[in-house]
Amino acid sequence: MSFVDEQREGALLKREFDLDRDGRLVSGVLWQPDGVQPGAPLICCGHGASGDRHQAPIPWLARRLAGEHGCFVLSIDGPVHGRRFVAPGGRESFWPEWRREGSVEDMVADWRFALDQVRSLPEVGTGPVGYWGLSMGTIFGAPFVAAEPRIEVAVLGLMGITGPDHYRPRVTAAAKAITCPVLFLWQLEDELFSREEYLALFDALGSADKRLHANPGLHPAVPIEELHHSIAFLVSRLTGATTDTSPTFTVSN
Repeated sequence: MSFVDEQREGALLKREFDLDRDGRLVSGVLWQPDGVQPGAPLICCGHGASGDRHQAPIPWLARRLAGEHGCFVLSIDGPVHGRRFVAPGGRESFWPEWRREGSVEDMVADWRFALDQVRSLPEVGTGPVGYWGLSMGTIFGAPFVAAEPRIEVAVLGLMGITGPDHYRPRVTAAAKAITCPVLFLWQLEDELFSREEYLALFDALGSADKRLHANPGLHPAVPIEELHHSIAFLVSRLTGATTDTSPTFTVSN
């Protein structure tokens, strides 16, 4: 693990890093709260298409989860995004990558490798792990959650059973294999995924503890209340603590 930049944000240390997984770059960022003991919960955050490891609301979630709840927060760039950019960028680069057979397996391996490396840091340790990821964060995140037994709780959504022919059976099987508690977020007027596709993915989830939260609005218009609730869901499942979910903050970088 090569740390390429470190910045302090109040009581948080933000550490940018690069990993080499058999010649494949995995770029990411780790938020560490001051004074936290090794073994504190770690939340993995997956970003959406055309974003990167710092795409909103991930930095806001990191400040809440790390600064207020003593969690480590890890985010990595998706394939062809961020420091792994491939021209022309955005969805024009993402769609060909998604259609490539093996893209899911590569990203799952990237996530598991990054998780291994971060948990091997003595200051982080091997505490409980959660996952938060919407849209592309679910496209790759649902298979990651299914494959990773260390993940104890997940927030998923803004996604359905759709996509390339090779992907639909892959994500269906992954959803059925997920048994941890899941909060699933749905935007009712989503312009990218249909209601039928959303419900098919939610219904396929194998977890006995799964909750569906639906709100009006287009794909990116997730209400701030849901972001607060997702924090409470993760923290309560990982620590047993309850949190105040009142919307007293705004999402920003």
